[in-house]
Amino acid sequence: MTDTIIGIIATLGTVFVLLAGVGILRMPDTYLRMAVTTKAATLGIGLILVAAAIYFNDLSTTTRVLAVIIFILLTAPVGAHLIGKASYIKGNKLWEKTIMDDLDGKYRKTGKNISLPRNMDHDKEKH
Repeated sequence: MTDTIIGIIATLGTVFVLLAGVGILRMPDTYLRMAVTTKAATLGIGLILVAAAIYFNDLSTTTRVLAVIIFILLTAPVGAHLIGKASYIKGNKLWEKTIMDDLDGKYRKTGKNISLPRNMDHDKEKH
């Protein structure tokens, strides 16, 4: 019975990792690729690690697996956010069917003073 549960959980994990890989190939722009891969790969890796913890059935292994899962849940969204922000500032184009750009006008896309919002940059030039 335990082997069946492990097989189901590990298979679900690999399906989610596969979907993340397909998402990289199928999504039209960087931002959609990043969203798909972050969510699906995080869930997939978490499920595979849970299957490993059940398989080994050891307190030491389970503790390590939980630590890795927590680490992934904390770092994957932050990393995706920073990659998205950097690619937006760098000037990566949005998909042509994108309806709304919430960041339009908030960052300079020239590479200089990228930490300053555009309105602060104009105030600086007036003085």
